[in-house]
Amino acid sequence: MDVGMMMVFTNYGWENCSDQRVWDEEIRLARIAADSGFDCLWSAEHHFNDYSFVPDNLALMTHLTALCPNIDVGTAAVILPWHDPLRVAENAAVLDLLSKGRLRLGMGRGLARREFNAFRLSMDESRGRFDEAAPMIVEALKTGFMEGNGTYYKQPRIEIRPRPQHSFDGRIYAVASSEDSIDSAARLGAHMVMFADRPWEMRAPMIEKGRDLHRKYHGTEPPRVMLTEFCVCGPDAATIEDEARQYQGKFVESNFHHYEFLGEHFKTVKGYDSYQQKAEIARKGGLDGAVTGFMQAASWGTPDKILRDLEARHKLLGDFEMNVAFRFGGTPYEVSERGLKLFAKEVLPVVKSWGPVQAAQAA
Repeated sequence: MDVGMMMVFTNYGWENCSDQRVWDEEIRLARIAADSGFDCLWSAEHHFNDYSFVPDNLALMTHLTALCPNIDVGTAAVILPWHDPLRVAENAAVLDLLSKGRLRLGMGRGLARREFNAFRLSMDESRGRFDEAAPMIVEALKTGFMEGNGTYYKQPRIEIRPRPQHSFDGRIYAVASSEDSIDSAARLGAHMVMFADRPWEMRAPMIEKGRDLHRKYHGTEPPRVMLTEFCVCGPDAATIEDEARQYQGKFVESNFHHYEFLGEHFKTVKGYDSYQQKAEIARKGGLDGAVTGFMQAASWGTPDKILRDLEARHKLLGDFEMNVAFRFGGTPYEVSERGLKLFAKEVLPVVKSWGPVQAAQAA
């Protein structure tokens, strides 16, 4: 199993936590992960708010590829509607050249109304913009040329310089939660990226649908889905559940706040039907219900408990990649570092030794 570490860059849940401290702590954890057997360092793209602030994750990864030369770097994800696709392709080509082929390029369409508003863009256009831009970028990184004549991006044919130096086959990822995003990821031939925010039994049918769509569009076996989650790992079974509920709960609270899941706007925004369903569930169950569902999906506990839960997930979903965050929701740095090191020592070697398994519902 391929296992990466996710960096969120948040100070929601901390008191008097400066932006500088956030970045210092995340980069300290990245260096530990790079020396502890993790396969990739990942980061989100978010803007303007305590929830997460990484306005340019390709720039961040350019720094990390030099700081940590023996680990892949990845974006989870570059939010395409907020960028010119030509610039995304250029910056990705530069980073991949500097890293000697270690970039995993993840792309998404965005979800937070507050971020779209700040960029003076309509969320109604996000699906169309993503579906135009993503294939243009993938083709540019494959051929060295970009062009397009769609509704949003009328790009004259132009060469990418420096020319892409390595094949991106197997290194394209796409965030896929809604049905149309799953279809888009399958058309791209990308790894689906899903976040641990609800029990995996609820996600399993859509994961299998994405695999079937990939086979339909490409006639090949699909790449592994990447499951991104938020982990609290500790040695004391008596206290770890309270820690997990506190820090994962605070992260869920930040998620509710940033994405306005208790609001009504998803009813009227084009292409966000699945999030309207999630918003309705959130309103019915409230924060406590959402935290309980989140904790059913995410990894927490002693290493033994985490391994048992992951083994059950592996049997349910089949093969997957992991992307694990340890710093979120007000987690003190020492707790984040403890969890990262304990996970690396006792969980990582076991899951990396697992062989292929078929999903239960596909058996």
